[in-house]
Order: sequence, then C-alpha cells, then structure tokens
Amino acid sequence: MIVAVGCDHAGLSIKESVLHAIQEAGHVVLDFGTSSSERVDFPDYAQKVGQAIQQGQAERGILLCGSGIGMCIAANKMKGIYAAICHDTYSAHQGVEHDNMNVLCLGGKIIGDEAAKELVRSFLAAHVLQVDRYQKRIDKIKKLEVDGSYPY
Repeated sequence: MIVAVGCDHAGLSIKESVLHAIQEAGHVVLDFGTSSSERVDFPDYAQKVGQAIQQGQAERGILLCGSGIGMCIAANKMKGIYAAICHDTYSAHQGVEHDNMNVLCLGGKIIGDEAAKELVRSFLAAHVLQVDRYQKRIDKIKKLEVDGSYPY
C-alpha cells in the first residue's frame, strides 16, 4: 500500500517513527513534508495528503500536527477523505473497519514515538469489514458529503 504522510512543525517530533513504522510494515511512503521545525501552516500539508488520495497516488494517509485536531478538521473538508484523530489502537483499526477511515491523524504533543508506531501498525493492518450495517452507515456518510442530507 502507498501511504501519504504530511506534518507540520508540531508533528515533526513523531514523524520519523511514523515513517519507520510504515516502511517496517512493508508499505511505501509518500512524504509531503515538512522536514523542518520552522513554523508552517497545517492545512497546506493536509491538502497535499488529501489530494494524493483523491488522485489515486496513495491509498491512505497519515497527518501529524501538535494535537491532531487541526489536520483532522482540514482533511475532512476534502471530498473522499475520512480522517480521524486516534490515540488508541482500537480506534485506529476500528475507524477503518467500521467507518472507512482513510486518514489517521496523530498529535505529536500528545503521544510519543512508541505509541505512534503502534497506532500506525493498527491503522495500516485494518481493512473495511464487509458487513451490511457498516456499509449502510458508510453510504449515509457519503450521501452527507454530496448534498448534506440523506433520506431517513
């Protein structure tokens, strides 16, 4: 799998661990930066990762900032991007399995290197479960994305 990674200056503290975990799991990394502690704007990196997924260059993405919140908000503004902050392994795999999450957001000021690696492994090992009730919910999310509503 190809995984797009983007981070701002506040997520840089865990970036190397995240890249290593992706590669160690046998996946390919598309690194969209940043690689400097100089202040940058997180939406720029969320956009790069989101576009890589939208354009089929990557199947999933991982975004890193201080808390994970800013990246998550920015990424979820993009069509077809389903991002969530996960700081526990259950959420990291369950978000994929039940909700079709394709972008994992992590906070470099919230978790350390070892937790980041475990979260990345859990996220990348997960697959959407082919269960009718989950697919029905995913379809409703996609309908909301298109026109802001769905029939009840």
